[in-house]
Amino acid sequence: MYVIGGGPGGLAAAASLKAHGVRAVVLEKSDRVGASWRGHYDRLHLHTTRRLSALPGLPMPRRFGRWVARDDVLRYLDKYAEYHDLEVVTGVEVTRVDRAADGSGWVLRATGGRELRSAAVVVATGYNHTPRLPDWPGAASYTGTLLHAGEYRDPAPYTGQDVLVVGVGNTGAEIAVDLAEGGAARVRLAVRTAPHLVRRSTFGWPAQRTGILCRRLPVRLVDRLAVPLARISVPDLADKGLPRPDTGLYARARAGSIPVQDVGLIDAVRTDAVEPVAAVASFDGDAVVLADGARITPDAVVAATGYRQGLEPLVGHLDVLDPDTGRPRARGAHTVPGAPGLYFQGYTNPISGMFREMALDAERIAKSLARGR
Repeated sequence: MYVIGGGPGGLAAAASLKAHGVRAVVLEKSDRVGASWRGHYDRLHLHTTRRLSALPGLPMPRRFGRWVARDDVLRYLDKYAEYHDLEVVTGVEVTRVDRAADGSGWVLRATGGRELRSAAVVVATGYNHTPRLPDWPGAASYTGTLLHAGEYRDPAPYTGQDVLVVGVGNTGAEIAVDLAEGGAARVRLAVRTAPHLVRRSTFGWPAQRTGILCRRLPVRLVDRLAVPLARISVPDLADKGLPRPDTGLYARARAGSIPVQDVGLIDAVRTDAVEPVAAVASFDGDAVVLADGARITPDAVVAATGYRQGLEPLVGHLDVLDPDTGRPRARGAHTVPGAPGLYFQGYTNPISGMFREMALDAERIAKSLARGR
């Protein structure tokens, strides 16, 4: 069978399938595994612990530390493919998946005119696949530098500059801190919806473990318990332009908006190193117009506005995607009715940790396919 994508989700699926006696060939469009991770900014670390982020069959080395750096994640993925002796074919992009005419499985259309047949397919092209940039009025005529966070690497090009970061998810928060610590003259953070801020670790207890426990509890209960915990652990930053949110932490997480784990943002906002401002409404020449009517003139705008999964060209015609989000309607060992043998891996971003969930789903997929042989 084929696994589309050589990131952590695809590699985990392939290794689990192999362990259960199912041959899997990984098709990766770039020249190496972990392509999306190679493009992330330098400062990035996993917000989940090393022990709870390992993929099936290979622990992460202790020397990586508790919070694993981007480059160590890449070393791990390279070693993972080698350790499990995975069949990875690079330079092959699958552009479309179709049902086989005789109903016996799937046909993969790939570069070079290839047509590959398989009884089952695991799609693992990645959660952060296609950068999403809002269609802001006037953006095309903006005279400053406008880039998506996927293009940001380090603060060096912005030394001495006035920079606006748009979006206060984990990426936006971390890039804002990186810029403030890296020599930018001024850093502002455009906030549309106030985020839930959580400490990455409290008295040695990682937020990820709390997230794992919360997944077994009712949403309303978790939301109720989160309020006093936030008041104890996170200072009130309302006077700095970052009020506490008025919606529940877990309810928002279930809707796809996970909490922001603090890697320096709280202190940066408290000391005015990072200044929260209103959301971006439009651009006008060298100015950015904010939702509250303010006009600012940053030298550069970094849009940490998220990604689309970009699955429509690949499987959009198969009625397996949610029409609102573009994400698969089934995950792990589950398949969409009418599409047996078509599995999706790595398209959720849970508070319990993406790597952990990919590892669990990989095992579930492998067991399901092994039982059906």
